[in-house]
Amino acid sequence: MTRRTEWPGSEDATHSAAGDAETRSGRRGRHGREDSGGPSSSRAEPGPPRTPEEQARAICLRLLTGNPRTRKQLEDALRQRGIPEEAAEEVLSRFEDVGLIDDAAFADAWVESRHHGRGLARRALARELRTKGVDSAVIEVAVGRLDSEQEESTARELVDRKLRASRGLDREKRLRRLAGMLARKGYPEGLALRVVKQALEEEGEDPDLLEEHYLPDA
Repeated sequence: MTRRTEWPGSEDATHSAAGDAETRSGRRGRHGREDSGGPSSSRAEPGPPRTPEEQARAICLRLLTGNPRTRKQLEDALRQRGIPEEAAEEVLSRFEDVGLIDDAAFADAWVESRHHGRGLARRALARELRTKGVDSAVIEVAVGRLDSEQEESTARELVDRKLRASRGLDREKRLRRLAGMLARKGYPEGLALRVVKQALEEEGEDPDLLEEHYLPDA
């Protein structure tokens, strides 16, 4: 291979000398010590910018590392970060194909966790899943796994936990407080009233007097 000759005073030689001087300057500080952290330090050149698809994959993987996410949640995150719609669609569809995004599995796990952990009823669970962008048909299947018997059993457990704290209040306040707690967790009015009245009757409250009261607005 023929070696190129750089003539003194030529433009190439000037650039070469300037580069050498800059390298030497970057290696040593004012007192001749080595300076490896300055802006002029010799370092590897950065690679080419990542494609939108690569950026989208990296964002999705990072978000999925901590917790499962719905497709809509990831789609919103990519949009907020400026990923083009076409690139986002390609990556999200690929993640669905390989099972990294599974809204049905997400909905099932959400219902299981939030019902047993927080005591939420089907209505409240469906509302939460809608806010996360889960399809209505998927939500219906997921919350349908909770039957009426299970829902009533959980409602009674919630009331039993709160009964002691409500002792000392008058009958109406106890009824309203306990029934209101169930209503906020998504239990239907009829179910909430029935469960609370049964619990209070077992404590000795007069059932006829309980019938005079009604469930407050949630």
